[in-house]
Amino acid sequence: MALALGLGLLALGGCGGGGAAHRQGNRTGAASTAAKTLTQALGAGARSGRPNIVFVLTDDLAWNLVRYMPHVVQMQPRGETFSNYFVTDSLCCPSRASILTGRFPHDTRVFDNSPPEGGYGVFHKRGEEAETFAVALQHAGYRTALMGKYLNGYQPGAREGGRRPYVPPGWSEWDVAGNGYPEYGYRMNSNGRVRAYGYKTADYLTGVLARKGLSFIDRSATRRQPFLLELATFAPHAPYTAAPRDARAFPGLRAPRTPAFDTVGSNEPAWLSHFASLGPGQIASIDAKFRKRVQAVQAVDRMIAQIQSRLAADGVARDTYIVFSSDNGLHMGEHRLRPGKLTAFDTDIKVPLIVTGPGVPAASTVAQLSENVDLCPSFEELAGARVPAGVDGHSLVALLHGRHPAGWRKEILVEHHGRVYGRGDPDLPTSGSGNPPSYEAIRTAHALYVEYSTGEREYYQLRRDPFELSNLADRLSPARARRLHRTLAGVERCHGARACWRAQRRTA
Repeated sequence: MALALGLGLLALGGCGGGGAAHRQGNRTGAASTAAKTLTQALGAGARSGRPNIVFVLTDDLAWNLVRYMPHVVQMQPRGETFSNYFVTDSLCCPSRASILTGRFPHDTRVFDNSPPEGGYGVFHKRGEEAETFAVALQHAGYRTALMGKYLNGYQPGAREGGRRPYVPPGWSEWDVAGNGYPEYGYRMNSNGRVRAYGYKTADYLTGVLARKGLSFIDRSATRRQPFLLELATFAPHAPYTAAPRDARAFPGLRAPRTPAFDTVGSNEPAWLSHFASLGPGQIASIDAKFRKRVQAVQAVDRMIAQIQSRLAADGVARDTYIVFSSDNGLHMGEHRLRPGKLTAFDTDIKVPLIVTGPGVPAASTVAQLSENVDLCPSFEELAGARVPAGVDGHSLVALLHGRHPAGWRKEILVEHHGRVYGRGDPDLPTSGSGNPPSYEAIRTAHALYVEYSTGEREYYQLRRDPFELSNLADRLSPARARRLHRTLAGVERCHGARACWRAQRRTA
């Protein structure tokens, strides 16, 4: 472990490197060469003993789909379920940028799926790719692989100044598709070579990712080298394409009818208040889409089972963390909204995080507030890599190992730049799905507070109103309203681990 920590200290990249000036200072090359040379000299045997990480990141998977995934459900009695895990923005690219770097959108500057405020182009141009957990783990001696979806706007054939299609730094293996949402008819960049996939059963993207992931595990186990494998499925994002064997499953299944389904809340913000009740045809469409989403996640669930079996067969299961999560949730009929995301409601920002692995207590639930910015420093700490001061998130490793640190954060931050209008954006809101204006929000253990750019406010007391139907913002005392505003302002202006942790521990 001492050797592992030594390698980690030499790692130059990693989540939250602290912005462009910090990155420029890191690009001297000498230290990077020294780290790589030392890693090679130590050999695979010296790197043994550090855990592997398999990170399954799904697309638009809400909590209400987990019950239909038996192998994911089986992870819960074997490990930990984070019951209060949230995303920094319920939109694909900002959320994924936060996962990769451990930083809030106000630090990555990725607020949207497309330019000028987001997308792969902004992430790449700002040099954020040099600050991901992949860079840190690779420098610390890990084999790293990303398979599936990267960031919105990424094109597999793009050549960023080179002769071969571009592969970002930090990834030992790169098998990333562009428009993989239909699961067929996509192109994939595999380590700088672009291949077109068609419409045969064997081309079904989630199945392709499963096969490539199993092969990567086999090769890593043979080399006795620790690895991180991110399997980023496009499923169950629209158009919700199921594998052929699942296309007729779950006949008659309906979307959940929670108390918020097709319900008018009190004192709704202007962007929401104009929606009418759902008609029979709209409800039937929601039910059909929910059924297709359930069908689509069956292939993801089988992939997890295959990964578990292969890890066991290769003798590395006991040394491997499996992390299951999603980039954001999805509302389906709640608050009279047709399928979509972008809101600050729990349907959209509260997503699954389930973890199994060495030292993780079985059948346990973690109630402490956690967020997607926490994954990057968690992966780095597990690997013995250095966690840079510029990260905004906080490692979850203590919680993963059953400890309960005192003074945990009291709120998480959500920041969304609306409205979303990007042409060709797969997340472009459809009619009736909701497209709120810009907002910042804090979610505490028992409340949600939202400030919109329009000047409107929302406050939901979740103990008495878990489905967020009664907006009490107008009933807050002036002192309480000022305190909530100050807390939110402090978090949305924070930069770096120490400042953000301090800002998130204030009493809202």
